Amino acid sequence: MERPVRATQKLVDQMGWVFGHPSITAVEIAWRWLFGAPFLWVCFWQAKKILIVLPPSYTGLSNLDAQNPWVAVVQLADVWSRYEPYVAHALTWLVPAAAIAWCVVSGVGRGLVLKRIEPGLRFRPAAMIALQAGWLALLGLVFWGWFHSIQWVAATHITPDGDADLVGYSIWAIFLSLGFFTLWALVSWPFAVAPMLMLLEDRSAGSSYVVSFRLGRAFASKLMEINLVMGIVKLALIVLAMVFSAAPLPFSDELGPDAMHFVWAGSTLFYLVVSDFFHVVRLKSFIEFWRTFRG
Repeated sequence: MERPVRATQKLVDQMGWVFGHPSITAVEIAWRWLFGAPFLWVCFWQAKKILIVLPPSYTGLSNLDAQNPWVAVVQLADVWSRYEPYVAHALTWLVPAAAIAWCVVSGVGRGLVLKRIEPGLRFRPAAMIALQAGWLALLGLVFWGWFHSIQWVAATHITPDGDADLVGYSIWAIFLSLGFFTLWALVSWPFAVAPMLMLLEDRSAGSSYVVSFRLGRAFASKLMEINLVMGIVKLALIVLAMVFSAAPLPFSDELGPDAMHFVWAGSTLFYLVVSDFFHVVRLKSFIEFWRTFRG
């Protein structure tokens, strides 16, 4: 009797397949940067406008006590209270505009990636945009929960009237961040697999969402396992990029500040490219398991 193969065992095969088709990863990178580059430029432009209205010297941002983190964290809280109204005003139009732009670009881009993986699939950009909007709404909900939990931790551990409990704050911040990261991996897979169900089974956007929650225990467990593994891979990539960016620090005096900027830029680029590669691996894995259980 043939032993069942775990989802993680199949990942190596899918990684080899995606590595052998670099043009698919290039499409994934292209659509993400088509959104990301203009978005980062707009954020930089808005931050520059705010800093012109409220210069760092006026708010105390340029006078932080870098030698005493207990004092610096209270100073940062005071600085943020000054910038918060301006940031909130910018976010009132920036967040909706960015969300709409991301749904459009990601819907078209992800549709092209899936069509490159499976050339026989139909290209349905409007339905893909609608499904990406649902995925983004779930991400926003999880981020809202994380943000408010971190606010609670900050309010209970960092107060202007007493000494800041940075150790307790750090423990809670790490625990909650990892917890919400794991929660996202556990709940997001139905929203990630819905676009593939829509295209592979020629469904509507609404019915693909319904079916994604009714795939059966065997199929759903494989998808959840893949999603959890991809989450662990993302954490590992973040740690690896941090190691790459920090490794030359002991030699920064000999290398010079410009060299360190190149190192940091290279580490960031490494993380983004490899992360996009694993996004494509996840899509390919989802499709292969669909062939096994529903194809």
